[in-house]
Amino acid sequence: MKTKILVVDDEADLELLIKQKFRRKIREGIYEFKFSHNGQEALDCLAEFPDQDIVLSDIKMPVMDGLTLLAKLRDVNPVLKAVMVSAYSDMANIRMAMNRGAFDFVCKPVDFNDLELTIEKTAAHVRQLRETLKAVQENNILRMYVDDTVINFMARPGFENKLLVSETIDATVIFIDICGFMELADTLPADALVGLLNSYLDQMVHEVITQSGYVDKFMGDTVMAVFRGDYHLDRAIDAALSIRNLLQTTCNTALNGLEYLPKVSIGVSTGEMVSGNIGSASLKRLDYTVIGDIVNLGQRLQSVAQPGQILITEATYQRVKESFQCQPLKEMTLKHKVNPVMTYEVLS
Repeated sequence: MKTKILVVDDEADLELLIKQKFRRKIREGIYEFKFSHNGQEALDCLAEFPDQDIVLSDIKMPVMDGLTLLAKLRDVNPVLKAVMVSAYSDMANIRMAMNRGAFDFVCKPVDFNDLELTIEKTAAHVRQLRETLKAVQENNILRMYVDDTVINFMARPGFENKLLVSETIDATVIFIDICGFMELADTLPADALVGLLNSYLDQMVHEVITQSGYVDKFMGDTVMAVFRGDYHLDRAIDAALSIRNLLQTTCNTALNGLEYLPKVSIGVSTGEMVSGNIGSASLKRLDYTVIGDIVNLGQRLQSVAQPGQILITEATYQRVKESFQCQPLKEMTLKHKVNPVMTYEVLS
């Protein structure tokens, strides 16, 4: 990998010496040098060539000295590292340079063997910084597509050997659908439609996180969220109520002359479910999710809920009737259920 070095010194002979001493590595593409005669020229060069790894700078120069340049480098590129060049007798300025963030220094007259070792050490440090920054950026991008639950699972020692391990948990799942949203596809351009949908989903996710739940997946204009731990059922219903109230009171948006008031239909189901990675290991595509009859029941409750309704079963009602105001609806025949299911609507 090529190391790019900007040399900043008002002495013209230093440029000649560097080109002579490092001519083999320059020829082989190991080092690439650029030269400036003062700090201002160096900043101009960095503006044009921002991918430099090292600045090798004298301290005493006209127009802009090395210490002033050093103070500005962090704003130019936080990964860039400076090696200062000065006479050993100028120790006060060397100390000041180190306190201002210089990575290292070499003394005049320059020992080119020492300079080469210093360049290699500094370049290795810059490469490590770039790799760390890249990993952080990739991790942040990963978090946009993968839930934190999965990230934390991946961080466990030996997680590769546990990819297909599952567990039975007691939890609550909620399905939240934005009613009639896809009808807007005939009215809005695609980018406006997606932008509006994302704004609604973002508000829904905020309420889920506020109640310590996590989003299992997005399915078009539907959100599947899971709540685990203490009082998971109460927290799930609190989130459902907040989402319903929030979208119906704050998101009335005029769209190309169309007045759209979003309403949600929500199904809430609680009990034992299986949690684990579902998918194909050979294809290397897995979904860390929950499955089971309780999960299916939540989705079917949502599918029969009317706009603005939060539906639960009678078994769930018996668990929350002292905490939430509910009203009985009717027995409903749900898909893949042999017997009708008595449903209740959560009001507040």
